[in-house]
Amino acid sequence: MENMDPKATPPAPTLSQAFWYWLRLGCIGFGGPAGQIAIMHQDLVERRRWISENRFLHALNYCMLLPGPEAQQLAIYLGWLLHRTWGGIVAGCLFVLPSLFILIGLSWVYLAYGDVPAVAGLLYGIKPAVTAIVVSAAHRIGSRALKNPVLWGIAIAAFVAIYALQLPFPLIVLAAGLAGYIGGRVAPAKFAVGGGRGKAATHYGAALIDDATPTPAHARFSWTGFLRVVLVSLGLWLLGMGLLIWAGGWDSVLTQMAWFFTKAALLTFGGAYAVLPYVYQGAVEHFHWLSAAQMIDGLALGETTPGPLIMVVAFVGFVGGWTQAIFGTASLFLSGVVAASVVTWFTFLPSFFFILAGGPFIESTHGNLKFTAPLTGITAAVVGVIANLALFFAYHVLWPMGLAAGFEWASLAIGLAAGVAILRFKVGVIPVIAGAAALGLLWQLLR
Repeated sequence: MENMDPKATPPAPTLSQAFWYWLRLGCIGFGGPAGQIAIMHQDLVERRRWISENRFLHALNYCMLLPGPEAQQLAIYLGWLLHRTWGGIVAGCLFVLPSLFILIGLSWVYLAYGDVPAVAGLLYGIKPAVTAIVVSAAHRIGSRALKNPVLWGIAIAAFVAIYALQLPFPLIVLAAGLAGYIGGRVAPAKFAVGGGRGKAATHYGAALIDDATPTPAHARFSWTGFLRVVLVSLGLWLLGMGLLIWAGGWDSVLTQMAWFFTKAALLTFGGAYAVLPYVYQGAVEHFHWLSAAQMIDGLALGETTPGPLIMVVAFVGFVGGWTQAIFGTASLFLSGVVAASVVTWFTFLPSFFFILAGGPFIESTHGNLKFTAPLTGITAAVVGVIANLALFFAYHVLWPMGLAAGFEWASLAIGLAAGVAILRFKVGVIPVIAGAAALGLLWQLLR
């Protein structure tokens, strides 16, 4: 792929070729949304040239605007753009399924053997590495999105708004989009794709879907297509919810999980990093499906698996199903598997709706600054929100029992080593997590 003539348009991939690519991505997509987006950019923009840089960023900005996991939504969008509806379904499902199976296995090990000192030591090392990965995510997205002082200002304002003022993320998104809309009119160069440095985006050669490539026929907006997506999506949601209510009633654990994670998918913006506080509040404090310590451990396990970081909800579902023993104490594993599957279905179903229903409209706006400038502002704001999450994690890792209980110097050392490995030496996520886990185990044995 790398040796193709940069002036020649690459051949269109078949759906079978795309299937194997999306399956591979689902198995190697480590590093949270920033890492997964970087992998897709390297593969699809730079190497295979299935889509151009500007079209890729246009799709990414739309996914950043949506509630839910932006990396998975970007995969659905690109799969749909290349191979119609089935291409989007294949891409979105394969992005999630490998991590679901892995997390089910890890959740079982955690609940069955989590009190074993060796397992506790591994988790001790992984947690500060997770914090370093979140810092790296803020750096990677920021390096792409914050190309001028105006966008830096939006990111800083978003950080202050969520950290100091504790404003809800939807309000921050709205304000950033409004700032982008106004900025696109007052200073359009600052909000153009590429950030207004006056240079075109890096050009990797002719792309299959290039900047000037007309929108494919299946990606053009029509009311018939829009209504079809709405009816099918709503029908699938009603079918799933109806079966759960029929089987256990409205107050059953599975029905409440389905309803809660539907709201989480629809009401939380900014991807996995922004949804975690909402999930923590509901799953830990309101429903008591798991404890605060288990939630943090679940995030650590989520970082060790490929796929979207929001797959931590599968861990929440598994632990909730297990602790609530929804099928009896003799079937705890089955309870966990079913709960994890229900949570995954209701969390990710809206993502397919947002892309398949909204994608045709978004395709009609690429290159139109009136639409892209608000999305550029929102992307900048997301950087500030991720930085806030990194600070939140750092506090809970370095002072796990509160400020009065002492400082975890070993966690700081492991976190700094992980950060240097990722940011300075570009070490992959898996080697970093493996090394951090080994250091945590060693510390557990020494103390």
